[in-house]
Amino acid sequence: MKNAIAFLVCLLYFIFNLHAQQNEVKHIAQQEKQFFQKANKQIAAVLPNNYDLKYCIMHWSVDPAIKYIAGNIYYLFYHADSLNELKLEVNDSLTVDSVLMNGFLLNHFQNNNILSISFNQYLPSANYDSLTVFYQGVPPGSGFGSFAAESHGANNTPVMWTLSEPYGAKDWWPTKQDLNDKIDSIDVFVNAPLQYKVASNGLLVSEIVNGLNKNTHWKHRYPIASYLVAIAVTDYTVFTNQVQLSTGNLNVVNYVYNESLNEAQVAVNEMLNHLVFYDSLFVPYPFMSEKYGHAQFNWGGGMEHQTMSFVGGFSYELLAHELAHQWFGDHVTCGSWQDLWLNEGFATYATGLCYERFSPNLYWKIWKANQVDFITSSADGSVFVSDTTDIARLFDARLTYSKAAMVLHMLRWKIGDDNFFTALKNYQNNPLLSNSYARNIDLKNELEIQSGQNLDEFFNDWYWGEGYPSYQLSYDQDNSNLVSFTLSQTQSHSSVSFFEMPVPIHFKNSISDTTIVFNHLFSGQNFTAQLGFKVDSIIIDPTHWIVCNQNLVTNIKQLKNQENELLVFPNPANDMLHVKVPNENNFRMESINIYSIDGRKMAFKSMIIDSANKSITVDISDLAAGLYHITIATKENNFNKQFIKN
Repeated sequence: MKNAIAFLVCLLYFIFNLHAQQNEVKHIAQQEKQFFQKANKQIAAVLPNNYDLKYCIMHWSVDPAIKYIAGNIYYLFYHADSLNELKLEVNDSLTVDSVLMNGFLLNHFQNNNILSISFNQYLPSANYDSLTVFYQGVPPGSGFGSFAAESHGANNTPVMWTLSEPYGAKDWWPTKQDLNDKIDSIDVFVNAPLQYKVASNGLLVSEIVNGLNKNTHWKHRYPIASYLVAIAVTDYTVFTNQVQLSTGNLNVVNYVYNESLNEAQVAVNEMLNHLVFYDSLFVPYPFMSEKYGHAQFNWGGGMEHQTMSFVGGFSYELLAHELAHQWFGDHVTCGSWQDLWLNEGFATYATGLCYERFSPNLYWKIWKANQVDFITSSADGSVFVSDTTDIARLFDARLTYSKAAMVLHMLRWKIGDDNFFTALKNYQNNPLLSNSYARNIDLKNELEIQSGQNLDEFFNDWYWGEGYPSYQLSYDQDNSNLVSFTLSQTQSHSSVSFFEMPVPIHFKNSISDTTIVFNHLFSGQNFTAQLGFKVDSIIIDPTHWIVCNQNLVTNIKQLKNQENELLVFPNPANDMLHVKVPNENNFRMESINIYSIDGRKMAFKSMIIDSANKSITVDISDLAAGLYHITIATKENNFNKQFIKN
């Protein structure tokens, strides 16, 4: 009895953690898209790419109790060609008061969220120039907008923060919001009431008191995309951890609400292991001369602002996910929102890799199973984002996060660990991509160069294509223990005709087992395997290297021996249960019932009867996970069979 109780406790613990971790990926993705749900469609303006931003000095005055910003920004820019006008994006809710260049006022015009600045004459080509924009106003939106002013804690202390991904930087500062020009360097000065602390990118230089206000200066000397510039202001409690990395010591600086201090200290201390791990697995931490850190804000998710992630909580996966973005999303940034998977897929997979490194026998297995179940919960969907104005699609948890992560996992499986992780380092170190932008083709090139494999077919299937495969394996074994089997495949979506993959097949009995990988090139392909034992079961992809579901394994001899039994498949089943009735002279079904293990009669959605083939398809999608009996009465016989609903 003790063993039975212990098993039940362990099972419940396993199920609870499996469910909780599956929801964590969904939760992160849901929160990351929610702040822009105030509009169904968002789009960045297409500005002329005729200048290169080199340096910005940002001066902002804010009070977290008031949703308002006033500021001026100095822009140093380089232009290869002569220039008579410069354009920036800025929301029309903000008022640009003036633009200065070399002490002279420039003509400017705001329309349709574009600031057009006219020069008095053409600026000479191949030249550096600078100007300063003065502006103020109430940033648009509310709640999860690009600029939020709320409160926290029992005393309702004011707090404000910014969050600009993907198109929100223009809502609170005039910017060049494309994905082809990073600002080489920035200085951030924030003037706020004396009682508050300011968190931002880079290194804290100074906090200078001026009457009832305090001016905080942060400097950042790495190239940065405009959507990764951020500030947060409230009565933060600050604590710093130090961690030894491959290239030296790094400060991890944390700005947290006092009411969350204990939770944050415990969680960040654990996160330091992930930082050491990523530093060795990928390339050395990309912003080593400055810091990494966290700033808390009123949000359930997080945002990977460069060198200081904004987090709404301190869960294991959230901290691991945002940390990974410092490599994938910040150091190398997706060069189009069509390829957001290069940010989110990597961050999600890196979280899984933490489970592989620190909990290989429990949470790593759970994590992979969760991803596969989530991805295959719908039959369609590509990693490629065709409509980047659709924010819900852009931040789709199933596709941009989970499927993208498992595409990386399958690439690792296809080309091998050494090639995969070496290619990732090459991707991060590539001088054309490092501290810059990358597209899908750039990652593919690095993987192909390192592995020597042509990955066109893989990317056609898994990046451009939709859906996933289901495998059907029928096998027999002779007296010499030679297993002969046929491996077939069906696809959940018509966009892919066949998923060519190396498929791991696990052969086992009660005392022996082995896994062999077969290169599956076409449906109905025949294979043999000489084993040293008699097989009693076969499992397709036992450790979840492939995104596949509803796989079916059939023992040909058993099938022949069971001609007079009810055949139920797949078993376990997800949504649809297929039932094959044995041969009868005059097949006519009279009743079908499903019962729970405790004898309760269960309702099911619908069924389809194929009298010619003596088969029935039952929609069991409404049934809860568990063990059931299905009973079928025909004109000639009564049949009963157990099945499991996943």
